[in-house]
Amino acid sequence: MAASRINEESRDFYRTPAVRKPSCTELADIARSCGLNMKEDELKEYREVIGESLRQFDELEELVESQIPVKYPRTPGHAPKPEDNPYKAWCWRCDIKGSSSGKLAGKTVAIKDNIPIAGVPLRNGSRVYHGYTPDYDATVVTRILDAGGHIIGKATCEDSCLSGTSFTSMAGPVPNPYDKTRISGGSSSGSAVAVATGAVDMALGTDQGGSIRTPASACGVVGLKPTWGLVPYTGIPSIDVSIDHVGPITKTVYDCALLLEVLAGYDNGLDPRQPRDLVTHEYTKQLMTNLTGIKIGILREGFAGSSSEKDIDDIVLKAANRLTEVGAVMEEVSIPMHKFGNTLWETIFCLGVKQSMTDVISYGHKGYYPTSYIDAMYSAFTARMDDTCIEAKELLLRGEHVRRQCGGRFYAKCQNLARALKHKYDEVLQTYDCIVMPTLPGKPKQMPNKCSSIKEHLTAMQTLHTNPKVANLTGHPAITINAGFCDGLPVGMMLVGKHFDEESILKVAYAYEQLNQRKE
Repeated sequence: MAASRINEESRDFYRTPAVRKPSCTELADIARSCGLNMKEDELKEYREVIGESLRQFDELEELVESQIPVKYPRTPGHAPKPEDNPYKAWCWRCDIKGSSSGKLAGKTVAIKDNIPIAGVPLRNGSRVYHGYTPDYDATVVTRILDAGGHIIGKATCEDSCLSGTSFTSMAGPVPNPYDKTRISGGSSSGSAVAVATGAVDMALGTDQGGSIRTPASACGVVGLKPTWGLVPYTGIPSIDVSIDHVGPITKTVYDCALLLEVLAGYDNGLDPRQPRDLVTHEYTKQLMTNLTGIKIGILREGFAGSSSEKDIDDIVLKAANRLTEVGAVMEEVSIPMHKFGNTLWETIFCLGVKQSMTDVISYGHKGYYPTSYIDAMYSAFTARMDDTCIEAKELLLRGEHVRRQCGGRFYAKCQNLARALKHKYDEVLQTYDCIVMPTLPGKPKQMPNKCSSIKEHLTAMQTLHTNPKVANLTGHPAITINAGFCDGLPVGMMLVGKHFDEESILKVAYAYEQLNQRKE
């Protein structure tokens, strides 16, 4: 017993503590930041007590936590050659083969570069992430490989996934495949371009404010933001738990439904966004061209907004009305609260970014926490915050200012109003199978030549697109499909459905896609 105690004490002597005891100066700074006014003798007493309690972290450091398994062998891969990457859609190439059979057998897949793949660098479009290589696969990556998918690379994304444009990534601008002088949309820019150019069969994107649907619309492909919680976000860096989504970008509606079949489903409690009674379906079997009995609402507030271009509205309205040719009933509907979506989303997004970049963690849930990512990014943001992009710096400054002035009042108010907005959508969707509107109000913007000031840069990347953001606030599923072209550029039509009723919006999207092919 005595020898055991001596060995334990010797080990403690040579071991660096997991959490170092604070100095009185450090404790005084902490006290002031907490609004506490303490005398020196008080600080000394608290320092001793805290020093004793910190020893629990030494014990905690030695405990082994469960990890998401890495099931398939792979090599780290390599950076793409410029001649093989004309649109800069790829930020990294790899070659990871999954099961020899399954729904995705023979399909090549690109993974957005904010989604972790074990052993493959994750840079999230930002210099801050340089040097981080995950030691785990996000659940969606494992599901793709289990289904026989062949992952051939990481797709470029915007810096920290904070922009709806396509010129903020550290890898460089990702031009639109229909016009290289224009943006391809973001933040899943590389995913959409890789699919649109035929570099890959299908891709994964993430979506907090339209980041799947915006580039899919701008590039003329299919992009689906699933119902909040249908597809597990497990292991993917969060911006704000309430608006995080991950989903497919594909060339066709069938492939979108197929990839959704693979991705959707409960993740055994690892993702707090998911209900325990989650039910999924074989979405490909629900696709049909006859829409008899389907009622579609044309959202008045989704058209003719302050940033809307009339020719875009006209193309989408004409495309939507074509669905009557296959039996659908079209009627105008109104959700006046829709127009406040951008204001609500901006506040939630700004304060969510502030927490995700300063704390690098979303507290208070029982799901999986990627400790290797949290540890690496806390160190990176602490040491290299100056390497963050202009958008991140503006969001951090604005978010901290609002927090100091008002605490969490406006975040809470926006979440309450977002819930009210959800109920307004639910009321309409009790009568209609889905709601239609333009995905984006205008054509893809021109790439900026040079931004000489911070204000000009932020103005160039500003995207006041209310339509895609509302579905992130309400959690409803939303899909974009190409509705036609304006001045040679793709125009997206967005369909929004009931919670966990992806079948309806996929069915309508498929029917429209087949109508177009028949016309051609």
